[in-house]
Amino acid sequence: MGTWLHHALFAEESKNLLPWDSILARLVLAFLAGWLVAVAYAWGRRNSLTGTTFPGTLVLMTILIAMVTQVIGDNAARAFGLVGALSIVRFRTVMQDTQDVAYVIFAVAVGMAVGAGQPIVAAMCWLGVSVAATIFRYFPSVNVTTGVAVLHIRLGLGRNPETSLEPVIAEVTTKREMTSVETAKQGAAVDVEYRLQMRPDVSPATLVTKLNQVEGVQQVQFRKHVRDD
Repeated sequence: MGTWLHHALFAEESKNLLPWDSILARLVLAFLAGWLVAVAYAWGRRNSLTGTTFPGTLVLMTILIAMVTQVIGDNAARAFGLVGALSIVRFRTVMQDTQDVAYVIFAVAVGMAVGAGQPIVAAMCWLGVSVAATIFRYFPSVNVTTGVAVLHIRLGLGRNPETSLEPVIAEVTTKREMTSVETAKQGAAVDVEYRLQMRPDVSPATLVTKLNQVEGVQQVQFRKHVRDD
């Protein structure tokens, strides 16, 4: 029974793989390198408003790429298979968060590792991703960027967004940037979109209430969770 199970789970070529402790060491190094990438990203984008989850996604992706590299090795067929699987995910699935994409890649990579007869690689990667996910969940302060929201406002035509909206938005935010302005209702209104970071002592409901009191404002929409760039 043990021999059958071993042959069923482990491919013949797995004999040439690195031992489990070497695989674990490489994944740990990938984890640390991913943090360095995330810190570099935060430093380079320190003046921009970016989603909270994106630095964590960089860490996860570093671990996953290290795992996929181990699984593929010199096998070109696996490389093309991975590209095909990820292409289906990319073009057939709509995701609003970059970490969702990372977890889909995680599932594809684990499935590939198990199918290729490398369950040890899959187990080591699962351990690394689980540790990273636990850190992000229970220690949110390790995120190197802050929460970002999207504010969508419909303003009556003839109103200047900068003079009508900026004073109210500046009062309740620490950072903000206007990302788009476009006409709506066949030119009868203007849609303005902001990315912003709220002050911790101000709730979204307070912001929406203040904006609704501004003359000319027709509609306000606040979205706390946004797509990462």
